[in-house]
Amino acid sequence: MSVTGEDPSFVDPSAPEPFPEQPGRSILTVSELTRRIREILEERFPLVWITGEISNFRRPASGHAYFTLKDDAAQIAAVLFRQQARQLRFQLEDGLSIIGLGRVTVYEPRGSYQIVLEYIEPAGLGALQLAFEQLKKKLAAEGLFDPARKKPLPFLPAKIAVITSPSGAVIHDILNITGRRFPGIPLVIVPVKVQGEGAVEEIVRAIELANLHGDADVILLARGGGSLEDLAAFNSEAVARAIAASRIPVVSAVGHETDVTIADFAADLRAPTPSAAAELVVPERGDLLRKIAMLLDGLRRGLLRRLDRERRALQEYRRRLSRPHRRIQDTWIRLDELSQRLERAAKMAMRIKRRELSSLTQRLVLQRPEKIIERYKQKVDYNKSKLLLLYNKITHLKKGDHRLLDSRLGAASPLAILKRGYSVARSLPERRVLVDSGQVVPQERVEVVLYSGNLVCEVKEVHHGQKDL
Repeated sequence: MSVTGEDPSFVDPSAPEPFPEQPGRSILTVSELTRRIREILEERFPLVWITGEISNFRRPASGHAYFTLKDDAAQIAAVLFRQQARQLRFQLEDGLSIIGLGRVTVYEPRGSYQIVLEYIEPAGLGALQLAFEQLKKKLAAEGLFDPARKKPLPFLPAKIAVITSPSGAVIHDILNITGRRFPGIPLVIVPVKVQGEGAVEEIVRAIELANLHGDADVILLARGGGSLEDLAAFNSEAVARAIAASRIPVVSAVGHETDVTIADFAADLRAPTPSAAAELVVPERGDLLRKIAMLLDGLRRGLLRRLDRERRALQEYRRRLSRPHRRIQDTWIRLDELSQRLERAAKMAMRIKRRELSSLTQRLVLQRPEKIIERYKQKVDYNKSKLLLLYNKITHLKKGDHRLLDSRLGAASPLAILKRGYSVARSLPERRVLVDSGQVVPQERVEVVLYSGNLVCEVKEVHHGQKDL
């Protein structure tokens, strides 16, 4: 028994057992332990496929991408170095689900494990399709696809620039269709690669070259159908921006009717196929000739109707003519009025044409189509000369009609009758015209008016009754 009253043989079952002595034991540093863990992880997981959702995405100036890859129950830090990130066809962003291939390792300074990715693809959506959707969304937000930016196509282009591959069926289809619809329209073929390395740069340079020359009225960007990979050049941002920056209207004719590219959205007009694009750009020459013939026929009929109305009006004036001198004066006034109206109409038509020419000139100056401006000037001069000829012709016809009417009226005037030997007898001093012998008596003085001069006579005898000449 001890002084304390405790049994020396008693052992507290809750007391910890003393740690056994381990002579020569190995003690690891934190760095050594972390390095061994990393070696085990890298040996156990040299390459592993992993899927998850991106969050906390950041990309510093170094170009490396750092983010967290997570699912509903766990998360892991992920790294994509600059060299691998440059090879991606789409943009990484928060909320994007991906499938990646990488190696699991430990970042020793923080003692955290992470996965270093070598390859990434979108989960459930191809990389090219995702890149297409991302670029489409980006450019649409900038207003690059706004319909208000679209330029109208010319009604009849003087020259067409065709940007396509010089080989293949596309260029032959375009040449055949344009030659059939409107022979003689010049086509400038700008050969480019339409797929593969360097295709984007060649297409951009071709669009810029067409704008630099500025002699084409429309650009036709065409290629045949293909997979999304084959059409990659037409889904590039550089090509879309070059199309949007073009001063010349651009028609996109890429692939088949079901193929849709970024170039289609940026272009001023999208054609379902290259053949359809040629039909949209070039009108049918036969249709234009028929329309012109119809317009000329309508103009001819209208002019004939106008002349017929004027002829009937002239006949009506002639029928209603009673007092020659007054009718002649009225006709002269009417002729002057019609001449003034015709002159005003001609001036108004010329002013309208000048305003139209001014408007077209302003529009064309912005696009620098000097040849088109010169052609329209010639057309305006031609129309002006035709209008002046028509004005002179109508004036000449009216003056001829007036001269004819004047001659007829002159033949029926009293002076002409006196000139043929007739005379007018008038009483004196009243100067009343005598039409009956009963109006005078013998010894009465009368005045006889001749064509030239007059006579004062005294009546010797009066014979009643009508006498033959």
